[in-house]
Amino acid sequence: MTEIIDAPPTDGGKPARWGRASRGTAGAVAQIDAGSSRRRGRQQIVIGAAPRADLLPSEVHVHRRQRATVRRAWAGVVVVALAVGLGAAGAGMTKSAADTQLAAAQNETVSLLQQQRQFSDVRSTESATGLLEAAQQVGGSTEIDWSPVLGSVQSKLPAGVRISGVTVDSASATTAYAQSVDPLQGQRVATLTIDAKTTALPSVPTWLDAVATVTGFVDATANSVTRDDASGEYTVNLTIHLDEKAFDGRFVADSEKKD
Repeated sequence: MTEIIDAPPTDGGKPARWGRASRGTAGAVAQIDAGSSRRRGRQQIVIGAAPRADLLPSEVHVHRRQRATVRRAWAGVVVVALAVGLGAAGAGMTKSAADTQLAAAQNETVSLLQQQRQFSDVRSTESATGLLEAAQQVGGSTEIDWSPVLGSVQSKLPAGVRISGVTVDSASATTAYAQSVDPLQGQRVATLTIDAKTTALPSVPTWLDAVATVTGFVDATANSVTRDDASGEYTVNLTIHLDEKAFDGRFVADSEKKD
């Protein structure tokens, strides 16, 4: 059973009410009216509790809090160090894998070079063949097969006309062909000069129109028409200019021919 007694006032106010435990009741505690004490901002008085007293200066508590902050900071440093260590380890593993791949590629390159040495003679022959083909293409780039050209010119001449003399001049692979200073004449790569004989007075304009269908034809000029009184024949001197279409392209690569 608990007995309530009035305690003398502590600050001139109303007396606080204490509780006293009745005999036979162990650990009974009475305290100040909680509601009144909270409203007045007063400490609660606990009777029967273990006595406690904090005799440490405030600097000790501040130091303890600082130590806790330092421990947390060091913990963060350790976490960052672990993360950096893991990143470095990952980078090292990546580098190691790249080094392994590089070594494998180098070994494969060495193996291929060794295999190529076994066919060095074949490679030398291929290189010489390629050089020869290139030389043929350059040297034969200005080559003209005159046999079909003359045959074509002969077929365009009127009946009864025969070719008595031929002079040809063409470009070379190392020298550009000389061009005429006459602006009315076209660009040419070869010149064909023909002497043709006939017993009848030839129609020169008809001849010029006929030879215009020769492959590579640029222009044609009748230089002279003379008559031999002894034989009664007429000799016509005809000049025909040809362009690059007259080249036979015998050594041109198949891919270039298609183009």
